[in-house]
Amino acid sequence: MKTDRRALAAALCLWSVLFLLPFGRAAELPILIGALYALVGWIRAPRRIADPRYRLALLAFSAYWWPEFFSAFDSLAADKSWMEVATDLRYLCFAMFCVDALSTTTARRTLVWWSAGLLLLWIFDALVQAAFGIGLGGALNTDRVSGIFGDDNLKLGPVLAVLSPIAILVALDRYGRRVAAAIWLLAAIAVLLAGARGGWISFAVVTFALLWRIAQTPRRFALALTAASVVAALVGGASYALSERFAVRVERTLAAFDGTRAGLENALAYRASIWETAVDMSLSHPLNGVGVRAFRVDYIAHARADDQWLAMNPGQGAFHAHQWLLEVASETGAIGLACWIAFLLVLIRHARRLPRHERHAAAPYGIALIAMLFPINTHFAFYSSFWSNLYFWLLLVWIAHTLPPREPSR
Repeated sequence: MKTDRRALAAALCLWSVLFLLPFGRAAELPILIGALYALVGWIRAPRRIADPRYRLALLAFSAYWWPEFFSAFDSLAADKSWMEVATDLRYLCFAMFCVDALSTTTARRTLVWWSAGLLLLWIFDALVQAAFGIGLGGALNTDRVSGIFGDDNLKLGPVLAVLSPIAILVALDRYGRRVAAAIWLLAAIAVLLAGARGGWISFAVVTFALLWRIAQTPRRFALALTAASVVAALVGGASYALSERFAVRVERTLAAFDGTRAGLENALAYRASIWETAVDMSLSHPLNGVGVRAFRVDYIAHARADDQWLAMNPGQGAFHAHQWLLEVASETGAIGLACWIAFLLVLIRHARRLPRHERHAAAPYGIALIAMLFPINTHFAFYSSFWSNLYFWLLLVWIAHTLPPREPSR
């Protein structure tokens, strides 16, 4: 009984990170609680950090933290960079906490079921807001469905898209393909109406990965992909006809194909200029970048004279690179890129060697990570507190699920 209570408490702490995501920095609270709990255990038993079970989680922390540490020495925004370096130390102990918290089957089962339930609530709330103009996050006052996140925080689409594999695969395992397909359809509608094109891309990646996993043969995969594409086209067409807001987003996206730079910039929400600036910034600071959180400080020095972001944010320009590899390259340089490429190779090697049971258990979080880190994602700010919290949550939960469970004696 005591063991079950500990497992439920650990799962609740981790689930609370997702639950509090829509409420700004509130999601930091369970992360800090978990980190402090692990820190106390580490102080009491200093040698526990050498436990092989922590190895990959600590490597994940190192790949993230050391590049920003080296970038801070000559950062163009030294105060912000060193503050980020200091505060991100919380992920070191949080990594240990995740491995310990999800060491039992009970904790893993509880977390995935609670997370799936929470996502279903978010999806349902988004659809209610789209239909009736009001939901848990308040009234619909923008051109996008915002759901539980509220109309001043347009992250619903990307977050739902990235996390949707959790709800879909839980439904698939427990209730079969029809229920899983229904949840996929509802999630697709919510993501489309949320209007974030980065969310559309993420959901397409999720769909591709899920179909590949479920189909198992190239022929079945081709048939399933065709069926999903037809359904997505029908849903998109209906949304285009019924929602003026959605139609505006689609027409803006299609402007990318009119053959002009203005059309491309408009379709990409002027991100092409940001990417050009990020590349130039990376070339000017090749070794360790401009420093974490210093992108906005150095933006003006590298931006084109006609850059729209200089007009929209006078004195600053864009806040981040809107592409995580460019963000790593511009803010942490070749050191950061080398660390990340090496870590991703280790991660892929680890995933390929997983036994079937661990691979199956970790799949929802692994597919979510693939969608989040897909190279053409534009919504993901790697060193922001919101996205870094979600990234570490997914990565560390995935790592914990790849380890054989430990069922302690009662």
